[in-house]
This record gives sequence, structure tokens and C-alpha cells, in this order.
Amino acid sequence: MNIDGLQYANWSEKIFRQMRKGGLDAIHVTIAYHETFRETVLQIERWNRYFELYPDLIMKGRWASDIKKARDTGRTAIFFGAQNPSPIEDDIGLVEVLHDLGLRFMQLTYNNQSLLATGCYEDEDPGLTRMGREVIAEMNRVGLVVDMSHSADRSTIEAAEVSNRPIAITHANPYDWVPARRNKRDAVLRAVTDRGGMLGFSLYPHHLKGKSDCSRSDFCEMIARTADLYGPENLGIGSDLCQDQPDSVVEWMRVGRWTKKIDYGEGSASAPGFPAMPDWFKDNRDFAALREGLSTTGMSTGEIDGIMGGNWYRFFETEFLAKADL
Repeated sequence: MNIDGLQYANWSEKIFRQMRKGGLDAIHVTIAYHETFRETVLQIERWNRYFELYPDLIMKGRWASDIKKARDTGRTAIFFGAQNPSPIEDDIGLVEVLHDLGLRFMQLTYNNQSLLATGCYEDEDPGLTRMGREVIAEMNRVGLVVDMSHSADRSTIEAAEVSNRPIAITHANPYDWVPARRNKRDAVLRAVTDRGGMLGFSLYPHHLKGKSDCSRSDFCEMIARTADLYGPENLGIGSDLCQDQPDSVVEWMRVGRWTKKIDYGEGSASAPGFPAMPDWFKDNRDFAALREGLSTTGMSTGEIDGIMGGNWYRFFETEFLAKADL
């Protein structure tokens, strides 16, 4: 089973076919960065059209069982996520509405301070807000995964402690391996994984050792050594693949509507667009290269199967269900 914990590609029939060639059984796709509720609904409408046009390639995912259905029918299950709480605006009631519409992941922050928590680019991190604690409880109730990929340390640790369900960092790497602002320190990873939460390893070059020149062996060694520290059962892939996106999209991701300036993030101001992917991971057809690379690290077949998708599947089985259904 192959599951990717996060992608934001410029979706097309070509990419959907590459997903099938790569054996992707499920993908968590971003449908909102800074969008309002109504704008997020328009993104769901767009995906409904994809499902109508390409029913032999993709299907909408709502529950973990949909992954097996997709696999049995030669398709990829698509699970929706938001990288910011902007779709709920300031209305906690929209948490359940969005879950009903198919949303299965929501980050509490995207780099900046939000109404719920602090992002990793802020100088100070006061932790969860009052609304943040209430929204986490509501997300727990309806079955919406708390994602802290772009959040600051204290906020993430508090989210792991406050949540009644395990939380996720869907796309990041250990800070001790690559000291990027978006990567996660040991205390954060322990707070998440000690409570059954998941870390999805990112292939976004700014999060990698050597950036675009990162070798497959270095990436897979990072996974193996992280498994030694936190347990292989708490790890998966969250590639953060942004295939075929124009550079204007990365500006929207970083800037949204909160500033009139260009925020270059962790990239270079002289090259503000998307960085080049490592030459061994260009698109979804390259997932086999990950499995091959992990096989050289000394990890067992079972551990590799878990990281490639089995661990995400187990996590989804309970996380997507409402409390009343457990």
C-alpha cells in the first residue's frame, strides 16, 4: 500500500495517470491555503468535476476503507485537507460542515499566528489560543485530523497534549537532521509520536539536506534513523510535491492576503519560485524509488511497508471517524 500524506500539484489527467503508474492508493491533497469557506467550497466543486471526468483514475476518499476500494479498482483515493484554518473563518460550527463536505485534515496555522495557534515563522509562540483549544475538541469530535506541519514548537506540543486523538505533522522533517525553520525539533516529535501521532517525511527541497541535491540515500537514512528514535510505526511519507505549479502559486502560499510584500520563506530571494525537486523524485512515478532506497537502510520489509502507507492507513482508520462511531 502506498499513501502520500500531502501534495499540492497542479492537478491534471497527466498527474492522475502518473499516480496510477506509481501505485499511489491514496493522497492527502491541499484544497485551501488562505481561502475563505466559500472559496474552499469552490475547490471542492472543482474536485467533484475531476471525479466526474476521471472516474477510472481517482475517487473521493472519506474513510480509510475507501483506500482499499480504490486499490481494488485500480484508482487513487483523494482526501481533502486545508493548510490553514481560514476555511472555518471565525465560526467553530464550520468544522463539522467542512468534515461533512469531505475535509479530513486541517492545519491550525500556516507559518503565521492564526486565531487558533502560532505559526513557525513568528518570533514568539504563546501556544494555543482559547479558540484553538475549542476547535481541537470539535475536530476530535467530528473526526478531522489536527495537522501542525507549519506550526511553532509550543503550539504543536500543546496541541498534542490537548487533543484527545493523536495528531499529525503531515509534511516536515526532523530539525536535528536539517535545521530548517519548518522542520521539527526533538521535543516536538516526541510529544506527537509518544501519543500515537504521525510524521510524514517531506521531499520539498528546502527541508532536505543539500536541498535539490539531496541524495536518495541521505533521505532514506534520515527516515531510518528517525525510526530508531521515535518508532517506525509513527512515520510515513508526506512528499509536499507541488508538481507543475507555476511560481505564482508559491507566492500565494506564502503571502495570501496578509501582506503586500513578497515573503520568500526559506528559499533564496534571488530564486523566489519553487525549487527543483531531487532528480530521483520528480513525480508520483518515483515512489518505487523510495521503497528501493529504504530497502538499503537495514529496515525490515514490514517497517518499510508501514512507512510507505500502512502506518497512514492505520492512523486514518480511527482518525476520520466521529467519536460516536468508534
